[in-house]
Amino acid sequence: MPELPEVETTRRGLRPFVVGQTIRSIAVREPRLRWPIEPSLDRRLRDQTVRDLSRRGKYLLITTGDGTLLVHLGMSGSLRFLPERREPARHDHYDLEFVSGAMLRFNDPRRFGSLHWSASPAAHWLLKNLGPEPLGADFSGDYLWRVSRGRRVAIKTLLMNGRIVAGLGNIYANEALFRAGIHPTRPAGRVSRKRLQQLVEKIGYVLGEAIQAGGTTLQDFVGGDGKPGYFQLALDVYGRAGEPCVRCKRPIRVRTIGQRATYYCVNCQR
Repeated sequence: MPELPEVETTRRGLRPFVVGQTIRSIAVREPRLRWPIEPSLDRRLRDQTVRDLSRRGKYLLITTGDGTLLVHLGMSGSLRFLPERREPARHDHYDLEFVSGAMLRFNDPRRFGSLHWSASPAAHWLLKNLGPEPLGADFSGDYLWRVSRGRRVAIKTLLMNGRIVAGLGNIYANEALFRAGIHPTRPAGRVSRKRLQQLVEKIGYVLGEAIQAGGTTLQDFVGGDGKPGYFQLALDVYGRAGEPCVRCKRPIRVRTIGQRATYYCVNCQR
């Protein structure tokens, strides 16, 4: 599933090509995504100029003068810029067509992606309850200390809660906990302030490295240019069950926490 670095990689790749483009129409071939695409969307978008392409959590925000398109890539979706019209392939569900003849094309084999329109995106039901961005100034050791006090939930589960931190994702939570030396099942309320500060720093490093590498390709992800990400070559624990730890050489273990596969080293993480 595309996680924050994959979405940010897509945003950075697409932004220079779409900002300033004027929308001619949106061609929807399959409206039945995770939620049905609003039938009036074409009327809302006509003649609107794209002012910005930003990100909130795992959502891409295409901002125009009258409002914002909220795009989620789902489990297998990709959004690509095409400089000229091409015949749609299977699973190409909609095109955002520009006056220039270029377009943004959304492909999603599993149809778990979504597309919404909002005049006030910060108040939209998909975004309004999200926690701070993991790469933003509001996400700090002090913040994580405050929200974790008295909580018995596993620290891994806390990191996966979008109301606590927006869009961190399973792969990067695993990697950051390993780098910080924190066992994923440790109760969040029992992690010291110092270790939480280290965890926040490691989250920043892991996400930054993944963005620079173009994201992580494990199954379906490709960036806005159609190229895969390569951060999987630098994964320390995720997907490495039974393989030797990069530090102590003991086997990496895997267990399910909150219905998500969790990889860790029992020797290096406490």
